[in-house]
Amino acid sequence: MNKSIRRLLRFTLRFALAIVAFVVLYLLSVFILYRIPVNRHPTEGGDIAIYIRTNGVHTDIVVPIKNEIKDWTTDLKFAHTQANDTLAKYAAFGWGDKGFYLYTPEWSDLKASTAFKAAFYLSTSAMHTTFYRTMKEDAECKKIMVTKEDYADLVQYISDSFQPGADDNLQWIQGHSYGRNDAFYEATGRYSLFYTCNTWANGALKSAHQRAALWTPYDKGIFYHYE
Repeated sequence: MNKSIRRLLRFTLRFALAIVAFVVLYLLSVFILYRIPVNRHPTEGGDIAIYIRTNGVHTDIVVPIKNEIKDWTTDLKFAHTQANDTLAKYAAFGWGDKGFYLYTPEWSDLKASTAFKAAFYLSTSAMHTTFYRTMKEDAECKKIMVTKEDYADLVQYISDSFQPGADDNLQWIQGHSYGRNDAFYEATGRYSLFYTCNTWANGALKSAHQRAALWTPYDKGIFYHYE
């Protein structure tokens, strides 16, 4: 075996070991950090109901469509949805990778290029918004009562996650939706292994001074603190 082949084998082995070490360290960090709480004792006596809602993978932050703090209909348009349901009472916000959102409606549609870009900070992001008339608490939907001050901070966090256009209006991504009551908008930031849709939602709870994980890339890390 000549030197070139030995060098190649050593490089391949080291590269494989580095990948294994990275995966182990990443999974260990996930397992430890999502269990560490922040804002363990939020301010009590809040009179504004917000919700965290998961589809089993992705967490949405759900807020009132309109109150004295924020009227979301000035930014989000019912007409951007197929239903155009002006009787909706709640708006759900879910930040995520634009490629996943728009071009991967089912896991079977996932392309290697989309996954690679999403994992390694190479793609842009989008905000998925959904209108609801009612919210029902269950294992996948938890209600949280927040104060007006905490809600105002949450509103600012969500607003800052949108990418405004030249006229400061939200940039609606036309022709894309999952159903009759949702729409997509351009968002700020980039998705990665270290900042996922659930990391964003966890950050939203931190901004509202509510219970949250120190860091989590997945939904169970959020709901762990609301069991």
